[in-house]
Amino acid sequence: MTLTDNAPDQGAVARPATFDSLNPRTGDVAGTYPVHGEADVRAAVARAREASAWWGSLSFDEREDRLTTWKGVVTRRIAQLADVMHQETGKPHGDAMLECALAIDHLAWAAKHAGKVLKRHKVPSGLVMANQKATVEYRPLGVIGVIGPWNYPVFTPMGSIAYALAAGNAVVFKPSEYTPGVGVWLADTFHEVIDQPVLQVVTGLGDTGAALCRAGVDKIAFTGSTGTGKKVMAAAAESLTPVLIEAGGKDALIVDEDADLDAAVDGALWGACANAGQTCAGVERVYVHERVYDEFLSKVVAAAQEIDATDDPQAKIGPITMPGQLDIIRRHIDDAITKGGRALVGGPEAVGERFVQPTILVDVPQDSSAWTEETFGPTMTVAKVKDMDEAVALTNDSRYALGSAVFSKSRGMKIAERLRVGMTSINGVITFAGVPSLPFGGIGDSGFGRIHGPDGLKEFTYAHAIARQRMKPLLALTTFKRTEKAEQQLGKMITMLHGRGSTLPK
Repeated sequence: MTLTDNAPDQGAVARPATFDSLNPRTGDVAGTYPVHGEADVRAAVARAREASAWWGSLSFDEREDRLTTWKGVVTRRIAQLADVMHQETGKPHGDAMLECALAIDHLAWAAKHAGKVLKRHKVPSGLVMANQKATVEYRPLGVIGVIGPWNYPVFTPMGSIAYALAAGNAVVFKPSEYTPGVGVWLADTFHEVIDQPVLQVVTGLGDTGAALCRAGVDKIAFTGSTGTGKKVMAAAAESLTPVLIEAGGKDALIVDEDADLDAAVDGALWGACANAGQTCAGVERVYVHERVYDEFLSKVVAAAQEIDATDDPQAKIGPITMPGQLDIIRRHIDDAITKGGRALVGGPEAVGERFVQPTILVDVPQDSSAWTEETFGPTMTVAKVKDMDEAVALTNDSRYALGSAVFSKSRGMKIAERLRVGMTSINGVITFAGVPSLPFGGIGDSGFGRIHGPDGLKEFTYAHAIARQRMKPLLALTTFKRTEKAEQQLGKMITMLHGRGSTLPK
């Protein structure tokens, strides 16, 4: 069994020793890397297990100091990292730089705040157990296996790597076979600062990811398609290894009648087409109030016609990184057109051999795959709604529930509160991802668990609760010497504390 979205089934074919990472703009080889087998992966996890004992024994301040030093190395060489990403994904240099900058900011936040979030702290004991001092601390799990994606090969896996490291874990990182050079670069710079195998990289195809799931790690953090996420869960279930799944999305953008339409158009177009639409929390569905629908369409069509996906280094949109995705994008556009939809920009002819031009679809039936399945390309499907009730209902009517966006001057928060999704940005697009203190993740087929923020730190720990007796109890309850009088006193106390019931009017 493989755990990659597109690796071919190798069956009984002998495992190759190496594989090539290709530049999707040109097809040229960007790098050659080893295919690590099960024995290699298990050896890496064993080394990480030993290193985790040392790393986990450090104080939060000591780990912060080391992670801050690594952050400085990455920051000073940010252009180099961005170029590696540009070569392997084809995304524009500017987009690669933005991704690196956000990852660095998250690394800084995790290193600085881990102690505040995870260290032992006092919690209330309650009146019944008033003689106890209650504390909770969050301890590292040990070794975390991270399986990263190719679309944001720095920012997304660093949401797990940085937070897991800050929490005191060692990490074994399996980058996508499309972007192994990025993973190797991160590990190499880390080793310049820390000479122990606290962060290691294993490279290969789907079998390498499967091996990591079965190698005895204490948790798997996976980002990728929903289908592959299910395979990860199945593999991890064999050893009851917990998993964090950040899977696909079919995110909606809502435009209310009072929205700043220029901002909404800019947000919708960027959310749909940035990174060639290869964004799990990107914009794929747009619901626009009927009173501003025509004006929105006019503006978004004009804006989309100014953007091209080409091999020009200055182009706003790069190529489709994973060749197999071209067929999915083409199928979704064809299905929308076949079922009566119209392409105001782009269309079937927008899908080329490496690049896909922006495509805007309207009048598409709700059962079309353009509405129901993740496209992962620079397309958006737009629908007119009579009010925000309809917009909310349509947004929530999806098996995916990752991110969302709302454009409204007066009702943004009220609309956002009604959305059944993991994240929402108001009068912006995907802004929640750039805020280090906010958790990132979804529900439903978009996965479960969280990276980023305090939740992201706790995701790679287990809670250790301690109750320490400060004095003898007024009521001796947890003993075979408990008296009938103590039981009566307990009954009176509980009645006094909790017997009144609801105070709401009937």
